[in-house]
Amino acid sequence: MSIAVRKAKRAPWRKLDTVQSYAMISLSVIGLALFVIYPLGWTLRWCLFRYSGILAPRYVGFDNFIRIFSEGGARYWQAVGNTFIFAIGKLMVEIPLALLLAKLLSGALKGRSLFRSVFFMPSMLSVAVMGIVFFYLFGSYNGVVNEWISALGGQRIQWFGDGTLSMIVLMVTSVWQNFGINMLFFMTGLQSIPLEMNEAAAIDGASSWQQFFHITLPMLGPVTQMVVLNALLGSLKVTDLVLAMTNGAPNGKTEMMMSYTYKQFFSSIQSGTANNYGYAAALTIITACILGAITVIYLRVTRKGSELY
Repeated sequence: MSIAVRKAKRAPWRKLDTVQSYAMISLSVIGLALFVIYPLGWTLRWCLFRYSGILAPRYVGFDNFIRIFSEGGARYWQAVGNTFIFAIGKLMVEIPLALLLAKLLSGALKGRSLFRSVFFMPSMLSVAVMGIVFFYLFGSYNGVVNEWISALGGQRIQWFGDGTLSMIVLMVTSVWQNFGINMLFFMTGLQSIPLEMNEAAAIDGASSWQQFFHITLPMLGPVTQMVVLNALLGSLKVTDLVLAMTNGAPNGKTEMMMSYTYKQFFSSIQSGTANNYGYAAALTIITACILGAITVIYLRVTRKGSELY
């Protein structure tokens, strides 16, 4: 059989393979276009306009960005500060807690499978539902926490009447939601560490703490980098938890930059805001730049610690 005849027979199959290949990636391409490219283009367009969705849009150039960096953007920068306080505060508890539990549950602990399931369960719950549950737990009058305090002879606490206490409640709720998934990531990293390394260190006289700090933590570098980055970005983008629990109260002290931007996109009776698509689009771009800068800085700072030798 000649080469020309063989190629002629293979041609239909090659065309079918090509069609199948395009069909397999078509859904991803369509999803990328609908949920990434189109919203990005929409945001880049309307950030230069003043548009409420009702009146005709009016071109204002860079006035929306000027407003952000002037006195008109004071509430946004307050929200940015609140967001970093929230993220840093909760991660200082969440990451060590997840690592500690991962270390304990990776050992020969009785009932460890049950504990893994229980600790991971909050990650599967709806954030909005969880926010409402914790709102009633810390309710000022008939909340469960205040009932316990009152039963022990203490005074009821106005958890959502003070900015600091409200922020602490938000942190506790977020830690309870997310530490389980981070614990599983750390457990995966711990299982990839060769047992021979710890056994050799034990023979050389290294204690359990020395093995943990000099072997386990360095070997967990890549996993830790990924876990902290995901947790940091997730904390900086928190929205629904704030809207469900505090809605930014009291006086904007628990407002986050994403929840503030959300309120600019959609009118809110509680916050007294109206639809302001142009300004909200500009806020979205500034917020994306902040998140991008944080990501780049973090990856550069942790690049050496994530390398294994």
